[in-house]
Amino acid sequence: MSERLSISALVFFVIMILLGIYFAFAAVQGPSGVLRREQLKADTRELVTQRDKLQAEVDRMRNLTRRLSDDYLDLDLLDERTRDVLGYLRPDEIIIR
Repeated sequence: MSERLSISALVFFVIMILLGIYFAFAAVQGPSGVLRREQLKADTRELVTQRDKLQAEVDRMRNLTRRLSDDYLDLDLLDERTRDVLGYLRPDEIIIR
């Protein structure tokens, strides 16, 4: 009978070791594991950087739009945009390419 207890104890420990290995693997590689969490953090940092760049572009465009609005007209900017879009030049200007 002591043989039977040692075999059952051995089976129990083998099952416990296998479960421990399974849970350790899941904690590292699983969908909410350590590696996945680090990947999500890296993705979040990249997206925050991209968002900040886009916000700066939106702010720049908002500033240009305000400077060309009816309430606040920046004549220098209007002149610059007219020359750029329509290709206008004054007779006294020289183009250097």
